[in-house]
Amino acid sequence: MFTGIIEELAEVVSLEKKEGNLYISLASKITNQLKIDQSISHNGVCLTVVEIEGSIYSVVAIKETLTKTNLSELKIGDKINIERSLKIDARLDGHIVQGHVDQIAKCIMIRKEEGSHIFTFEYKESKYITVEKGSICINGVSLTVLESNSTSFSVAIIPYTYNHTNFNSFMEGTIVNIEFDILGKYISKIALKNSEDGQ
Repeated sequence: MFTGIIEELAEVVSLEKKEGNLYISLASKITNQLKIDQSISHNGVCLTVVEIEGSIYSVVAIKETLTKTNLSELKIGDKINIERSLKIDARLDGHIVQGHVDQIAKCIMIRKEEGSHIFTFEYKESKYITVEKGSICINGVSLTVLESNSTSFSVAIIPYTYNHTNFNSFMEGTIVNIEFDILGKYISKIALKNSEDGQ
């Protein structure tokens, strides 16, 4: 479990495909604090550390993960938002993030405003929805939805988040990972079950 508060940008240093899986090696300032089998959020995707060598650590994305996320589009030199899992005794500064990406979305507009950037994303219609003033996780970043409809939503990025995440590399057309709010998922499931039961 994560909070959506990014610790650092890790740089992709190698990519290797093996039997449908993608082995991703990354350089990070916090590698010396990691351990094998540890879960780390990478652009919002929960992946397990499988190897550590110096300042480089490696994770594996299986075929299923590659089909549902933007990890298959990674290139050497790309910067990835990373976050270690939540400590039980820590403050939950973002929202509850599982690291289980629901789908990808495309950035369709970036608007610079005084003191912030407004990003608009488009996604395929889903059984889950974004709610204005609700939470959404984009590339592992916990954010608040500004405007929303059934296939698009917008968020405002403050300067700190813009400068310390890979949002500063986004362009129109950039593909991102999104995870809908887990509380909203449970409510949707209950509402669907009640409607099927005729309640």
